Amino acid sequence: MEADARRPATGFSETTANRLSCERMGNGEPLLLVHGTGSSRSAWRPVTRLLSAHQELILVDLPGHGDSEPPPSSVTPNAIGYAPLLADLLDRHGFESVHCAGISVGGWTSLELAKLGRARSVTAFGCAGLWKPRSPRSSEASLWLTHRSTRLFAPLLPYVLRTALGRTMFLSQQFGRPWRLTVDEATEAARTMAATRGFAEHRKATNRAACFTAGQGIDVPVTIAFGTRERLLSKGGARRRDELPPHTRWLDLPGCGHVPTWDDPALVVEVILQTTGQVAARARASASRA
Repeated sequence: MEADARRPATGFSETTANRLSCERMGNGEPLLLVHGTGSSRSAWRPVTRLLSAHQELILVDLPGHGDSEPPPSSVTPNAIGYAPLLADLLDRHGFESVHCAGISVGGWTSLELAKLGRARSVTAFGCAGLWKPRSPRSSEASLWLTHRSTRLFAPLLPYVLRTALGRTMFLSQQFGRPWRLTVDEATEAARTMAATRGFAEHRKATNRAACFTAGQGIDVPVTIAFGTRERLLSKGGARRRDELPPHTRWLDLPGCGHVPTWDDPALVVEVILQTTGQVAARARASASRA
C-alpha cells in the first residue's frame, strides 16, 4: 500500500538490505532525489531546505557512490540496473510511487523508474542516456579525466580549490559557475568523485553499453532540463527526444551547468515543483470532466 504522503517524516538515515544509503526529511508528497555519476546525495544540499518545505525528500546514494556499497555482481552498474534497486528501496520505505528528480544518470534512473510504474513525475537535469547507440566520446573522456585528476591530485585539492581559478579548472565540466562554490563544497565534490567505488565499471556500463529506450509510453509528467553552460552532454549527440513521451517538457536553465543545484538553487526548486504540480493539475482536470 502506498504510504500516506501527509505523515510527518523526521529526518533519519539508514542503509537498506540492498546496501543503499539514504535519508529522509520534510513533509508533503514523497520526492526521490537521485544524483549523478561520481557524486552523492550531497549534490542536492543547496535545494533541500527549500524543497523540504513542500515535499518529503528521500535522498539516496547510488550504488558505489557516497555511503552506499557497490552493487551486487549480478547488477549492471548503470541506470537500468539501478532502477530495480531503488524500487526495492521504495518498497522498504512503504512507497508504491514517488515523484522523482535526478541529475545526469540520476535523471536516466528516474525515467527507468517511471517505466517500472514507480514514478508520479520525473524531473531530469542534464539527463544522461539520451544518446544512440552510446554517449559522445567527449563525454566519456571528460568523466575519465575528471575522476583521474581528482584522484591524482587528491592531496593538493584543498590548496588548489582555494582559488576561483582552481575551482574553475577542476569543476567546470560539472558546474556552470564553479567559482561560486565554497572551498569546502568544492573539495567535497572533488573528493566524492575520487572516492566513487567501481567508477570505471559504472562509466563503461553507462556510456558505452546502454541508452534510454522505450519511454514513449510513460504517462506521468516529464521535464528534461539542460543548463545553458552544459559542457558534458552536447546538444547534437546526447539529447535525443524520440524515446521520450510526446508530452515531455524541455527547458533551458540560464547560466547553469551539468549539476545546476549550486548554480541556481531557486530555479531548480521551481522546475521540480512545476513538474510535481502537474500531477495535481491533471487530477483536478480529470475531476472536472467527470
